[in-house]
Amino acid sequence: MNSDQATAVGITQTTQTSQPATGDPAWAEVAAKVAPAVVAIQVLTNSGEALGSGVVIDGSGHIVTNNHVVAGARKLQVTMADGQIIPATVVGTDPTTDLAVIKLDSIPDNLVAATLGTSADLTVGQPVMAVGNPLGLDSTVTTGIISALDRPVSASDRQGGQPTITNAIQVDAAINPGNSGGPLFNSAGLVVGINSSIATTSQSSGNIGLGFAIPVDLVKNIAEQLIENGVAQHAFLGVSMKDATATAGGVTRTGAQVLQVQPGTPAEQAGIQEGDVIVGIDGHSVASAESLTGYVRQYKSGDKVKLTIIRSGQELTVEATLTTRVESN
Repeated sequence: MNSDQATAVGITQTTQTSQPATGDPAWAEVAAKVAPAVVAIQVLTNSGEALGSGVVIDGSGHIVTNNHVVAGARKLQVTMADGQIIPATVVGTDPTTDLAVIKLDSIPDNLVAATLGTSADLTVGQPVMAVGNPLGLDSTVTTGIISALDRPVSASDRQGGQPTITNAIQVDAAINPGNSGGPLFNSAGLVVGINSSIATTSQSSGNIGLGFAIPVDLVKNIAEQLIENGVAQHAFLGVSMKDATATAGGVTRTGAQVLQVQPGTPAEQAGIQEGDVIVGIDGHSVASAESLTGYVRQYKSGDKVKLTIIRSGQELTVEATLTTRVESN
């Protein structure tokens, strides 16, 4: 059996901040509190078996995990923290964000759901805890800090499907094969991300201190849609882009240069032109075309965004109202 390679309706949420309390985190207490909501997922596909992780998000038995964990699944079974083994069914998958929701076929009396926090107020240096099943070692807890935010990460599933692009949370907590789909907690025991991938060297396939998690605000958006509809919609701008730099007022900035504006899209309606370099979105700097794609996918249909663009050496601000398109599974 191979471990997976780490490469709303009824959702339990909170209005609490995701900022940690001052002082050293009481990780033993946090681990004891959240462990019952973390599960191991065994996946049977046409090519064999794989293992991943997941987290229970409501009392109906819905579990969030990664799309690449359950992609191509013919059979799923979930091992709860207390050792119960329960069959599960895929509710919906979203390759675009590498997220999926599965559901327990039967609900145990002692089911515990995790509480979802927010990723909007996370800070670099904040302590976090990853819980999962690396290499099949269930309920493994590792801790670290947030190393960076809004890190563009592109990855493909094990079947070579479409690449996902997410502005991820970068952490140095140890994440290894089998951690995929497991939760990232803050020191208050709130889920702030879903562990999705790791960076490796050519000599190693394990943890080197570069792990990435999908921000929980995006997770909540996609999970709610998957539970309701089985599919997810994603905001889009309607441009093709490439990485570029542009200079205005003597300052050179990185961004995404517009190569083509698709007709009838939010970009066209906002007056974006070919050759424009988009260097910011709602106050966030755009590092690359992938970075902009990751930002846009965090929004919903109807959301208005302010785009900072450089055109012919001049900095301009335009407002675009995003719409969505359906991504088929």
